[in-house]
Amino acid sequence: MTLTAPATSRGQTPGTPADHVIVLFGATGDLAKRKLIPGLFHLSTAGLLPERFRIVGTSRRPLSDDEFRAHAREAVDAFGRREATDETWDEFASLLSYASSDVGSAGELAAAVARAENELGGEARKLFYLSVPPAAMAGIVETLGAAGLGESARVIMEKPFGTDLESARALNATVHSVFAEEQIFRIDHFLGKETVQNLLAFRFANGLFEPVWNRDYVDHVQIDVPETLSIGSRAGFYESTGAFRDMIVTHLFQVLGFVAMEPPVSLDAKALVDEKVKAFHALQPLDPARVVRGQYAGYLDEDGVRPGSDTETFVALEARIDNWRWAGVPFFLRTGKQLAQGRRVITIAFKEPPLRMFGGDGFGPNKLAFEVAEPGGISVDFLAKVPGPTMQLGSARMEFGYEDSFCAANQLEAYERLIHDALIGDRTLFTRSDGIERLWEVAAPLLDSPPPVQPYAPGSWGPDAVHDLIAPRRWHLPE
Repeated sequence: MTLTAPATSRGQTPGTPADHVIVLFGATGDLAKRKLIPGLFHLSTAGLLPERFRIVGTSRRPLSDDEFRAHAREAVDAFGRREATDETWDEFASLLSYASSDVGSAGELAAAVARAENELGGEARKLFYLSVPPAAMAGIVETLGAAGLGESARVIMEKPFGTDLESARALNATVHSVFAEEQIFRIDHFLGKETVQNLLAFRFANGLFEPVWNRDYVDHVQIDVPETLSIGSRAGFYESTGAFRDMIVTHLFQVLGFVAMEPPVSLDAKALVDEKVKAFHALQPLDPARVVRGQYAGYLDEDGVRPGSDTETFVALEARIDNWRWAGVPFFLRTGKQLAQGRRVITIAFKEPPLRMFGGDGFGPNKLAFEVAEPGGISVDFLAKVPGPTMQLGSARMEFGYEDSFCAANQLEAYERLIHDALIGDRTLFTRSDGIERLWEVAAPLLDSPPPVQPYAPGSWGPDAVHDLIAPRRWHLPE
């Protein structure tokens, strides 16, 4: 059964950002090639970048302007959602330039930024996107500060933001020495996905669901992000982070904040982030006994992995929120590499009726599932009578899909949406320093005393202990 949404009402046209010089650190890296450069091109052709802007790419690799433009064209051709015509590409390429940069010396970059500002009349804002390894961030920020480039600027910082509480606090202190908190946009691309944002609309705009979003009706919550991919060529990064730091702290906890937050007093950025951070403060420190860590067979043979490494490629855990709304409701989070399916699903499992007058054991609770993977959708599993002379129950489903219900052409990819938000100064979908530090506090018991990793076969659902973690409940992925 499919539910179809009506045509959307006419909303406000997104505000056009002020004139900007956009500086892309790590411009020759993988993220820039796959997401950022194609995303900027799409925003430009969609009319969502400033009326006047320049993009300065920078990295340690020496390139001429023309070589960087050729690199950018390859990225757009390979990964862009919109085909580049000669006209659209020539216009975009004319706004690109390049400057090599080294930590500690910003002379060439500062000159390139100054030229771009002069071309725009000298009144442009600056947006720095730090698409670089975490270890390089502090040095780049200090270099920007020493060069006086932090004034009238915003900075987007990629995850992970620290590796524990101490490092997060140190990085916050460094960044705050150059940028005010309002200038800092800590990016989590999960929060830019339409379905994650739709949690807010679903929860707070619908009288059918808002009253049951609490411990009286919800049995448990699952946030599930299995991946089929291995670590590939990312052993250097993965060995220093693992699945918990890479996915749980930076992505799944942020999604949990949207699921668990109280209604904000308004939809402005501060009110929304305030409520999300309050949910983080109600999140209890993790119990290592309620965590399963796994490592897929063959991980130790991957290039760059340390001999005998105990880095986890899989983690599942139970989290608890100690507040009036969620006391007693477990939140189960699961993610890992080399698993049976690649999915991104948030599942709200409701309590079963107190009296089973229809029988029907074995069906499990009603479930409300949000498919976070783009284009995304929402499904509701429930029980209905099977046609026939007896009262026999069967599983049924109602589904909503963005592609079927709205114009998919209007959808921005997560990075595109978040870059646009940073350009207009909207911090709603970004993380804040106190929230980041609180999550590392929650993580501290696990980081201090991690349980041993358990092996699992590639293509499975992780170690067998993951089923004991959630018992007597079951993991749920809607098919």
